[in-house]
Amino acid sequence: MRHLLVGVMGVVALSPLYAATPVAKDDRAQALIRELKLTVLPKESGYLGIVGASAQRVDAGGRSLAAQSQNYYMLTRELPVNYLHWLAPDDTHILIEGGPVDYFIFCPANGKRGKAAMKVTLGMDLAAGQRPIVAVPGGCWKALKLHEGAGYALMANTLSPEFTPDRVRIGEGAAWVKEWAGSAGWATPEFLREMIGPNWVK
Repeated sequence: MRHLLVGVMGVVALSPLYAATPVAKDDRAQALIRELKLTVLPKESGYLGIVGASAQRVDAGGRSLAAQSQNYYMLTRELPVNYLHWLAPDDTHILIEGGPVDYFIFCPANGKRGKAAMKVTLGMDLAAGQRPIVAVPGGCWKALKLHEGAGYALMANTLSPEFTPDRVRIGEGAAWVKEWAGSAGWATPEFLREMIGPNWVK
């Protein structure tokens, strides 16, 4: 019961982050927004629906957190981009329906890996290299973009350990663009600026 109460309090605490839900033009997207009670996620953009959090607890830097939290997340034609952000937890996205979606992932070097910029496509065309699951390591930046012509993409995402507002950073600035420009063929300064969107940090 205590863990349930903590989870509910966490949702209440996060509620100011979510804005009123505009109407998507795609009929199926509208139905999903309504039935799953999705709301617009400010700054990052897209639609979010909180599912819950694991009752199991883990120690993360001396702090007790739920081992995992789960959300619905959706992009639509009207909100096709999930803008650049950094997350402390591992973030795994699973395609439920729709898509495809391109993931642009930027991982700094650490003791276990070298610096890498990656593009991964979440989708069901396996022959084209798409995959139905994309796993983003903790401590990396990512941005998502719905393919042109796709009406929407509904995903489930799990964060391990759980999401907390103090373990996310949204947006970057000129120094970040300079650092990652040219790290991949698609990583032009113009494209990186586009993925930062309205969250440009001066």
